[in-house]
Amino acid sequence: MSNLINRIRSIDAFRAVTMFLMIFVNDLDGVPNTPEWLKHADVNADALGLADTIFPAFLFIVGLSIPYAFKKRLYNEDAKLPLRIITRSFALIFIGFFHANMETYNEATTVLPKPVWDSLATFSFFFIFLDYSKTSSKLKQYIFQGFGVALLITMCILYKSTDPSHPWLHLTWWGILGLIGWSYLVCAFIYYYSNGVLWVQAAAWIFFMFFNIDFHFGMLNFLNGIQKYMWIAGNGAMQAFTMAGIFVSVMYMRLNQNKEIKMLWVGLLLIAVILFNLGFIVRYFSGGISKMRDTPSWVLICTGISLVVYAGFVYLVDFKHKFHWFKVIEPAGTNTFTCYLLPFLFYPLYQMTDLGYPEYFDQGTGGLIKCIIFSFVMVWLTGLLQKINVRLKI
Repeated sequence: MSNLINRIRSIDAFRAVTMFLMIFVNDLDGVPNTPEWLKHADVNADALGLADTIFPAFLFIVGLSIPYAFKKRLYNEDAKLPLRIITRSFALIFIGFFHANMETYNEATTVLPKPVWDSLATFSFFFIFLDYSKTSSKLKQYIFQGFGVALLITMCILYKSTDPSHPWLHLTWWGILGLIGWSYLVCAFIYYYSNGVLWVQAAAWIFFMFFNIDFHFGMLNFLNGIQKYMWIAGNGAMQAFTMAGIFVSVMYMRLNQNKEIKMLWVGLLLIAVILFNLGFIVRYFSGGISKMRDTPSWVLICTGISLVVYAGFVYLVDFKHKFHWFKVIEPAGTNTFTCYLLPFLFYPLYQMTDLGYPEYFDQGTGGLIKCIIFSFVMVWLTGLLQKINVRLKI
């Protein structure tokens, strides 16, 4: 159990599987004649697809990681940690902002075709956020990062939007990475300034769950005009998932220190049962289960799912030492940021070629096989890049 103090491999395994599935469901989106339960439910549907559970799980994992990532820094009273939280959050929000603007890029009125602009913008992120810690040449780092910044500025100058009221880069939504960044910013500061006290993490988690419920019952309508610009970046759903993860990791630490770790499964499963019941109760009063509308039932049920799944990973990986079962997708869990961005590089580069694949892979079973292969290829490329010291770090 001593290795648990330094690195929790169950989190790596959970993150790897979640990242793999995120690539899979994103690639599956729009592939016809494939099972609907694998995809996102429609915005007005009272339903939950596999894809609707992936982002909540990822936010939950962000929370799981925070106490362990901060453990050494807090012990050493690292005064730079608040600045580190801000810079990491800003990097995620910054990239998420650009990803959201990719959706409204106006190819007809700009110099560059959309695939070219998308790929060059993504290349700039690689140069800016590459992990240069293993290079001894500061000059090389400054040249590469300077090139990335110059390339991104050029992309900003060339950008034109399809929205006539906002012809340039503008806020539509924060993007996936932006939502993660906002949630990380808020929840990491809560953990940091509370010194990881368990009851504070629980109180913050409950606060965000109630904030989400109050929002859907119309009690916070007075915030509508400024809501998307606020520190909370939405209705509390994202922060609720992340605080749940923080709470679980702190509880894991405390129980491990007291040699009562078997109580972890009791606690996780009991809380999950409570959340499932609450989720199905509020389902009938707050718009059903819907990821697209961030409904309370979606928040509660998906948090319960993450608790049960993580309990399984703790048992398999930390106690039965079966991490080798997940070795094939390990890079997705240890180099996640790179793995997430690679498809944003692959898709536009692919669109610029005349390459194709057999018609069998366009839909149905063939489409499923293609999406699974694509996900493995992205993870494999991540591992390959990592071997040559090409990995992104924020």
